[in-house]
Amino acid sequence: MDLDIDRNGNALVVRLQGEIDLCAAEALRPRLDKEIERQKAKHLVFNLRSVEFIDSSGIGFILGRYKRVKAQGGKVALAGPNQSVRRIIELSGMYKLMEGYANEAEALRSLEGGKTG
Repeated sequence: MDLDIDRNGNALVVRLQGEIDLCAAEALRPRLDKEIERQKAKHLVFNLRSVEFIDSSGIGFILGRYKRVKAQGGKVALAGPNQSVRRIIELSGMYKLMEGYANEAEALRSLEGGKTG
């Protein structure tokens, strides 16, 4: 699992790569939480284009960051998951809490415009 974080306006863009399972989620959680605190960004975009697999621990990892950002008045967007990852996200109900977009650029445009979909 690899993690790349960039600031884009009021959003942190988190590009994940590989598999988000229990081991990866435990390693990623403190790194991302530290960056959220340090960067003071309002919104969060998870770019899932390069994620090959996600399990319940990965879902929990994203939901935990969602709760943190939402508590500060921000939004979380999910961008570019492949078909199998998108299906898991759909089954988990995460799309009821956060919007999904075809790619990172669409997610950022939506957050900048204050739209939710």
